[in-house]
Amino acid sequence: MGGRTVAFTDPPSVIGSACIVGEKEGAGPLGKSFDRIVRDPFLGEKSWEKAESRLVEQTLRLALDKAEMTPSDVEYVFAGDLLSQCIGSTFGLRDSGIPVFGLFGACSTMAESLSLAAAMIDGGFAGCTAAVTSSHFCSAERQFRFPLEYGGQRTSTSQWTVTGAGAAILSARGEGPYVTHFTAGKIVDAGVKDANNMGAAMAPAAYDTLTAHFEDTHLQPSDYDLIVTGDLGSVGAGILVDLFQQDGVQLGPCYNDCGLMIFSEEQDVHAGGSGCGCSAAVLCGYLLNGMRSGRWHRILFAGTGALLSTVSSQQGESIPCVCCAAAISDAR
Repeated sequence: MGGRTVAFTDPPSVIGSACIVGEKEGAGPLGKSFDRIVRDPFLGEKSWEKAESRLVEQTLRLALDKAEMTPSDVEYVFAGDLLSQCIGSTFGLRDSGIPVFGLFGACSTMAESLSLAAAMIDGGFAGCTAAVTSSHFCSAERQFRFPLEYGGQRTSTSQWTVTGAGAAILSARGEGPYVTHFTAGKIVDAGVKDANNMGAAMAPAAYDTLTAHFEDTHLQPSDYDLIVTGDLGSVGAGILVDLFQQDGVQLGPCYNDCGLMIFSEEQDVHAGGSGCGCSAAVLCGYLLNGMRSGRWHRILFAGTGALLSTVSSQQGESIPCVCCAAAISDAR
């Protein structure tokens, strides 16, 4: 449809989903929607990175159990995280025996993995696929900012990387919710160089993809019960609303952001939550559960990613960003 949107002929069903988060995330407003809250940030391992891999392994296993499936039933898994060479995913999945497509879309990875997992089924190349995404506060801090022992000061525009993972099992058969469309994102670079203000960097990419989605599908924001980005935080979400207002488009009360939903103001995370695991945990818990209960019938899930690295930041580069949007409905 149009230049960037695919409407699936026979929309795949999300037959099972699971999310596991850390203690801070479990203490937030969405705590009851998570399947498991881990009190030990190491998950019994000896490093933050190994803990994240364990998080991936456990989340996928739980999603499979809920779908009443085994790893051998899954033909492909699409997975990614924030760490170099996606080691959170690769080490977490190395014993699964499932063929893997490794992805890096930063915080857009859950929307990207969900879209590609659905496309593989609708294209007739698989009957069952999985999408898995994770992040860990401590592993991300060590890679992108400073080790925790440094005690660095956080700016007001900075966001808190979520310790969490989400997994969705998709099938050609099932009672829904269904992934009905996806809109691919272009690289959008607004020239922002502040790695502590990723919301401002990502908002133009979200605006670009959502605008393309509405133009391609001839839909309006009001056609969705909920439009949710992940994760712009308070700074980026405000910019996104302003950008649409300049076009005379009101996102209205149907708009929210995973980075704003997962933590409360009292938790002092500054501009909100972020990380691959933020939108993954919110989607695979709160959002999909809400659709199954009838709270929402149509959701537009738009993952936003800041595609920077420690190398690019040290070289003075700006932050290129991308947004991938997936439409989910309770009916085909």
